[in-house]
Amino acid sequence: MLTLSVRCQRVSGQLLASSSTSPLVQTRSYATQPKKGQIVKQASQGFKGKKNTPSGQMEPAKKDKKMMAFQPLPVSQLPHPLFESDRPDTLTLQSFHPEMLTRVVESQALKFPHNDNDPFRIFGLPRNILVEFRLLSKPCSVIRSVTIDAINKLDAASEKNSKESRVVFTGPQGCGKSFLLLQALQYCNARDWLVLYIPRATNLVNSTTAHTYDMRTRTYLQPIFAYQTLQRFLKVNTPRLEQLRTQTEIEIERRPPVPPGTPLVELINIGLKDQGHAPTVLDAVLEEIGKQTMFPVLLAVDDFQALYCKSHYRDQHFSAIKSYHLSMPRLLLEYASGQKSFARGAVFGALSMSNTTFPLPVELREALSLEYDRPYGPYVKRQQELVEYAHGLERLTVPSSLSVPEAASVFEVWMKDRAVPSKPNDELFLAKYSEASGNARAFVWKGLLSSMSA
Repeated sequence: MLTLSVRCQRVSGQLLASSSTSPLVQTRSYATQPKKGQIVKQASQGFKGKKNTPSGQMEPAKKDKKMMAFQPLPVSQLPHPLFESDRPDTLTLQSFHPEMLTRVVESQALKFPHNDNDPFRIFGLPRNILVEFRLLSKPCSVIRSVTIDAINKLDAASEKNSKESRVVFTGPQGCGKSFLLLQALQYCNARDWLVLYIPRATNLVNSTTAHTYDMRTRTYLQPIFAYQTLQRFLKVNTPRLEQLRTQTEIEIERRPPVPPGTPLVELINIGLKDQGHAPTVLDAVLEEIGKQTMFPVLLAVDDFQALYCKSHYRDQHFSAIKSYHLSMPRLLLEYASGQKSFARGAVFGALSMSNTTFPLPVELREALSLEYDRPYGPYVKRQQELVEYAHGLERLTVPSSLSVPEAASVFEVWMKDRAVPSKPNDELFLAKYSEASGNARAFVWKGLLSSMSA
């Protein structure tokens, strides 16, 4: 019988002999980099790992095998009316056309045109309108008496300087100011105006985009937002911008100046090629379209009060940056105050009374002659810069409640679109209209749509 020491010597000798021909190397197949285009299955996490292939790599997964994927059922397996996907379209409305917008079509619902270059598809929408348009099969709105008033102001402004047409839509929360601004935007676009729409001005001051300090203008530039604005402005107004050319020489940093007579589209493309030039190019483009008289210009801003509120941006000392020290809000404030203007056109804004983060400041409230929502007096501090930016603004009051014919049109739209499961009748309409006190938003969201959960 062999002793333990002899056995150990034999085993060590065998290991040395095998190491001379094939060295003992520890490999980790799961850390091997897969080849390009190859799908690798993850090894199981139990005690028994997955076997390796002879090449030392994991087995490639079958590409035709879909794991953890939710596939929609075919229509043939959804016979219940609740899952009916291709329902017949019962919402038939007339198109929103400028020639139709008279007192005759008051309290009627009109659908917005459906094409890829619609302003609200390119510029975006306020959040509440966006959700409603996603619920409805067709984007539409009801023509109200205040809609005709706003259109009459636009017709008068088409031949006047924008200094004389600086209008702000006021009214209580949910009365329809944003819808009215969207109707004005669609009207001007159909009338061959140059349109620039800012649907959420709060994004200009809530510190959601990058900002850099510019020594030349002593403001904080917002290149990302300026780039996006140029891109959307060009896509919506391309047929009209192709007919315009620059009238003066434009200086742009780190590149040769743009000579007079350059197509305006080429000037915009300079800002689109280099995001750092976008704020300068946007300022120059607005100045150039402000000089021309071929097309009227509409500058429409929703959440208008955010331009006058405190900014969430901070400087290098973590001090709050004033809104008028940011390039985009300052540019809009200059046109809203009349310091800059368009030869033909208007500046329209809509207040948002539901945004508690950016409430209506006292300077703008006094300029529009609105009632105070809290105690104010002569000893409350006013910023002189904001007072100047708010000087001369005209208010257009939106009625706080829908009229009965206007509410009936809204009710008919949602009922025909099968958004409300209840059977439409006069009792249901009057009950929801009374619960909302005629308020447009409450009538839809707390009235008609709330019945879905009842």
